[in-house]
Amino acid sequence: MLKLIHLTDLHMTPPGVEHLGCCPRRRLEGAIDSINREHADAEWVIVTGDLTALGQSSAYHELKACLDALRMPYRLCLGNGDHRGRFRSVFADAAVDDNGFVQSVIETREGRLVLLDTLHQGAHWGALCADRRRWLARQLDADGTAPHFLFMHHPPFPIGIGLLDELALKDPEQLAAILARGNVRHLFLGHAHRPIAGSWRGMPFTVMRSTVSQFALTLDTDQPARCLEPPMYGVVLIDDGQVVVHFHDYAHDGPVTAYRPVPDVIVDDEAVATSYQDRQRRRTGP
Repeated sequence: MLKLIHLTDLHMTPPGVEHLGCCPRRRLEGAIDSINREHADAEWVIVTGDLTALGQSSAYHELKACLDALRMPYRLCLGNGDHRGRFRSVFADAAVDDNGFVQSVIETREGRLVLLDTLHQGAHWGALCADRRRWLARQLDADGTAPHFLFMHHPPFPIGIGLLDELALKDPEQLAAILARGNVRHLFLGHAHRPIAGSWRGMPFTVMRSTVSQFALTLDTDQPARCLEPPMYGVVLIDDGQVVVHFHDYAHDGPVTAYRPVPDVIVDDEAVATSYQDRQRRRTGP
């Protein structure tokens, strides 16, 4: 089984600068501490874009200082909050394609991880130009029988939140035509700052919350709203027959209690069930 960590929308800022009411560096450091402590056996950390809030060089330096604390390798995608040139000047070893886009493939025993660059400089919506689409087609054709797992920032479909639907990937039909080859098993996405799962054109997808602020669940409205729901990262388990994604609210600091299975006989007798609940209430209080 292959274990990955999926992070997204870090929105790193220069030192001392908050982003929508929280400190992006502190939030990311909390995620990294949790990953190193709870999931040190993960083989990769993949971050699907919006690495910084406004693409500043100092923010990329802050980001690199944080990510270098990870106990496993990481690979980065770009989103609309990023600047390709400044990113590459700080992350000089970042994998890029022949045209300088931040796109790469990671070979694993469970298949190929394909990372796309959907940044259209100067716009919040995403794009895959002809060069990037040709690169993707070549990667999918290079090993047509291997499972492929696609990581990118912008969803190529509407999610029901008006503003985000306007800022999705442009011309999604061009991407769909490439993915019709049928060897992409899962899409891992960012941009929406929401925990979302579903399928698009028969391909399962997951979207992760940001490590900073989130978009509130305001469907069918032209008035999007931000909120400080808990940050999150995904724990991805892949093997030959399945993909499992756990949504981890790593900043949760409430109580964690031991689990005791409920005796099977309880559901057969209401009096036994009531007695069991009474004992539980006396043990834990109202």
